[in-house]
Amino acid sequence: MIYSGLISAFVALFVLALPSNVVAHDISAEIKKIQQATSKYSDVNVALAEGYVPAPPGHCIDAASEGLPPEWGGMGIHYIRPDVLKITATDPRVDGMSTHTDFMKPAILLYEPQANGGLILVGAENLVFMKAWKEAGHHNPPKSMGRTWDTMMDDANTPQDEAHMFQPHHDQHVYFRKHANLKDGLNPFSPTVSCKYGKKG
Repeated sequence: MIYSGLISAFVALFVLALPSNVVAHDISAEIKKIQQATSKYSDVNVALAEGYVPAPPGHCIDAASEGLPPEWGGMGIHYIRPDVLKITATDPRVDGMSTHTDFMKPAILLYEPQANGGLILVGAENLVFMKAWKEAGHHNPPKSMGRTWDTMMDDANTPQDEAHMFQPHHDQHVYFRKHANLKDGLNPFSPTVSCKYGKKG
């Protein structure tokens, strides 16, 4: 349910620092719960039937196409639930009133395109629009599993679209595949996800 010009500004947000009171296996267990809760969407047709649609422009997003280190990997193709995100506009950018943070019912699903044209569910994401989040009385970004969500907004001075056609927002990705480094399962990009067989944006 989210560069080159802002790398230095966002690098701290892109690196996961686990608080001492957050136990690694607890995070692993939470990710597994989210994976189980979303397992029915392994069939993208089920996701479509329940209201998920490809987020505009429907490209597969990876770090390399955003001018970032290729070894960071990818995000995949985002399928969003407009009703959960409470979309109010799509032009010139997607805007909404979402303050949804429940990963058992994520606003966004992440799919990796395959050589045969199919899609594999590789993760989930939630997104809250900064304006709506502040209007709801929150002064700081949300947190999940001890991690502060990433803050995404476009920089008009760079060729990339840091917010991926969305208005300023906070988001959190959760990737299902096993990572050598636990933090990579919660970072914006995952080294286990590839856009090799998808149209890159």
